[in-house]
Amino acid sequence: MANKLVSDMCLPPHLAHLLAARRLTTAKDVLSLPEVELMSLLDAGLATARDAVCHVSEFACPPCQTVPRLASLAISGLGVSERLMFCDRFAQALALLDERVRLGGGGRLATTLCGLDEALGGGIPLGKLTEVVGPSGIGKTQFCLKLALLATLPECYGGLNGRVVYIDTESKFSSRRMIEICQKSFPQIFRQEGLAQKMAGRILVMRPASLSDFTKSLEQMKVTLLQNDVKLLIVDSVAAFMSSENERGTTGFTQHPLRWALSFLKSIAELTRIPVVVSNQVRSQSNDDGYHYSFEVKRMGDGDGAERLESHLVAALGIQWAHAVTIRLVFESHSGQRFIKVAKSPMSPAVAFPFIVESSGITLLNDEGIDVSGPEITSIRCQGQNLLGLLPLEN
Repeated sequence: MANKLVSDMCLPPHLAHLLAARRLTTAKDVLSLPEVELMSLLDAGLATARDAVCHVSEFACPPCQTVPRLASLAISGLGVSERLMFCDRFAQALALLDERVRLGGGGRLATTLCGLDEALGGGIPLGKLTEVVGPSGIGKTQFCLKLALLATLPECYGGLNGRVVYIDTESKFSSRRMIEICQKSFPQIFRQEGLAQKMAGRILVMRPASLSDFTKSLEQMKVTLLQNDVKLLIVDSVAAFMSSENERGTTGFTQHPLRWALSFLKSIAELTRIPVVVSNQVRSQSNDDGYHYSFEVKRMGDGDGAERLESHLVAALGIQWAHAVTIRLVFESHSGQRFIKVAKSPMSPAVAFPFIVESSGITLLNDEGIDVSGPEITSIRCQGQNLLGLLPLEN
């Protein structure tokens, strides 16, 4: 950009002739001169010198519809080295932005839940790690199934028209339920011969049996995602491995693999520019049953423990995981109602949406949302709700 010829810049005639007469032939010749020296060389006033810098800067910067003029005005008061550095960095920034747009990194996967999509700036962000956390049976898998369906949809239906890798650690993925959601949400797809089968064939379901199998599958995944036009990665859920390892008394062993899995999932999202969605369970933080999971209460046969557990729920994977995710959606219930709460987002205030689970999947009861503040932002509640009343997940 610095060597761009002034004669190719379509400058106003009086400026073009003036610069040519003084043998200022490139952008570097003009921009490397202090304003006082440029005034002396052009035998002109400060306004003319600054006008020359502005026009040359505008043509020297990469083409953009709104920014170059502002950039040229911004550098008019800078020194020589700062001026050239600004132009170079401005060009690099625009190149990176163009690349991100080309790869889809600035896009979203719409959830079709209008209020939630609006709060998230359009949906689940591409190239980021999104966490869905909540008690067992509240609707996390229902949400993940709908996202998997939406990612396979043709773009004309608001989808990403791609493949999905669904890592199902708890054997909750249901092809029958997926078809039901699709049939109820997008009946027009079933009227097009072969389209439903084509979409179903785009979802690859993996069921690793252990944390070791899970980490091995992740190691092989980056190339797979890039080569097979995968548009969404879902892990439902990582915390299940931590629970099973705790039961075997190997807690110390799991700490490093889980940290590795976290960093690897983030790197996958950033490299492939696809949304990575991970579901997370909850555990009790009370003194008696400090690391028991909510789904273990019934198995333990402790009815009173269930009441204590409900009031002290926290995300199973802890603070380090919470800091690493870009979006955290909390699924909780209280006062006889289920809620999706945007507990963490770089663009949205904390807000909660009441929802129900229907044959078409999760449906918001209203799109307005309820503002959340104080301790409510980080709390996870599970009270006054029979979570076992959800639609069955049949394979």
